[in-house]
Amino acid sequence: MLLRLIALIAALTLSGCGIFYKLDIQQGNLFNKEQVDTLKPGMTKRQVLVVMGSPSVVSPFNQDRWDYVSSIKRGRGKMESKDLILYFENDALTKIEGDYFPEDPNSLIKDARKYKRQYPDEKREDDKKKPPSGG
Repeated sequence: MLLRLIALIAALTLSGCGIFYKLDIQQGNLFNKEQVDTLKPGMTKRQVLVVMGSPSVVSPFNQDRWDYVSSIKRGRGKMESKDLILYFENDALTKIEGDYFPEDPNSLIKDARKYKRQYPDEKREDDKKKPPSGG
């Protein structure tokens, strides 16, 4: 009995340490391919702010360079990071450098299904196949 109690306490203690499950952690700016594709040379800083949001880093010494930084660590996987650097001249976008996560549709669908909850009022494929009941 004592051995079971010790094992239970150890399991509860270790579960808080992330040994069993690690959360996905995303930090920084959230941007995707569509947002980056809408950026065009000549856009004003205000237009870029509307599309991309506030940059992660704006140097006080160089107001014409904006850095957008994002990182994600999925579970126990390696941390992936993406950087996007925008250069301005006379309040107009002149150059875009950097990268962003490639969007694999299968991966996005898998992640979405992992957190999907179904509620009784939602239509399911199984419901469509059953004949209506009642008379």
